[in-house]
Amino acid sequence: MKSVELVELVKNALDDMKARDVVVLDVRDMTGVTDYMVVASGTSNRHVKSLANNVIDEAKQQGLKPFGTEGDNVSEWVLVDFGDVVVHAMLPEARTFYDIERLWSVPAGKPGDAD
Repeated sequence: MKSVELVELVKNALDDMKARDVVVLDVRDMTGVTDYMVVASGTSNRHVKSLANNVIDEAKQQGLKPFGTEGDNVSEWVLVDFGDVVVHAMLPEARTFYDIERLWSVPAGKPGDAD
């Protein structure tokens, strides 16, 4: 499955579980680690865990298995790594604190460059 197709699968799985503020970040020009990051908020720890679990379940139905998951024991921030696509399901407080969208929108070598 191509990265773009996996992003659509992830977005649909998150939408099915009523994820909030879903954002897709194209980071292909910033890192060789992954192509896309999908960030979504849940309303509670249980909701965050359910978001991640639904993404995993939907991917498995397509024959895909994540390389790994992190944070599902605490569920404030659950990361699901599919290689080319990394999913971040987070509580709003964690999302605000870590500010992944801003972090990955700064071009490499340009932090603090205010020209």
